[in-house]
Amino acid sequence: MPWLTQLAKVAKRTDYPVVEVPGWRTRGHGPVIAVRGIVCHHTAGPAGSGDYPSLGVVRNGRKDLAGPLSQYGLGRSGRIYVIAAGRAWHNAPTTSANHGNALSIGIEAENDGSQPWPAVQVDAYHQLVAELCREFELPAAAAKGHREVNASKPDPHSISMGAFRTAVARLLAEGEAGEPLPMRDGFPLFQRDLRQTSPPKPLMEGADVGAWQEAARRHVRGLAVDELYGPRSAAACRQIQIAAGIPATAVVDEETWVVTHVWNPRED
Repeated sequence: MPWLTQLAKVAKRTDYPVVEVPGWRTRGHGPVIAVRGIVCHHTAGPAGSGDYPSLGVVRNGRKDLAGPLSQYGLGRSGRIYVIAAGRAWHNAPTTSANHGNALSIGIEAENDGSQPWPAVQVDAYHQLVAELCREFELPAAAAKGHREVNASKPDPHSISMGAFRTAVARLLAEGEAGEPLPMRDGFPLFQRDLRQTSPPKPLMEGADVGAWQEAARRHVRGLAVDELYGPRSAAACRQIQIAAGIPATAVVDEETWVVTHVWNPRED
């Protein structure tokens, strides 16, 4: 993959202010091999005033670690700083095959590690990650907190990454709202088999996953409608298949799709 020179364009789609830090297009420790993950950080920078006082450190590095330390910075005001198009030293060693420096984008959000997060900054965080997911065809599940992919890190402090990913998934779904699924016989038309993928492949996602989850909630209480076909969706699928007396494959094929939408066990 070439250097990520589209990062400014991606940031501008959020409608938040964007600062292109001089030299960002050629800054980095070589190119990023591929984008398979997004890592969310806090800077642990100064607690004083200012929108992004950590810019110098994130761009230039520290005595023990050369910069850049992330591709993006995120100010307290929601302003996005585009810092590097190349590889950044933001997550190593990593516990995830998809979130190392060569395969991921880092976002360093200004926070000293204990301050409350301004609502505008959190919203910008959601918006930026959603636009990155769109650009690189990633599910919301590809966004991880630093602490989730590096055993020695605590950031981003106090942010529930599960709730964060739900917010990103909602934004991704809103972006597709103008393309409703075609209908037949009163329910959405079957599009494709839905199945749980194996790492490093991302989870299957989309409006059809959400439509099936919505229908499956009639049979499986508490199933989330997040448009991601992961372990919980696969378990719900198997539960419905067993109850309906059809092969329990945990794959939503056309028969399972129709059964989920039209079958009423109370009528049996």
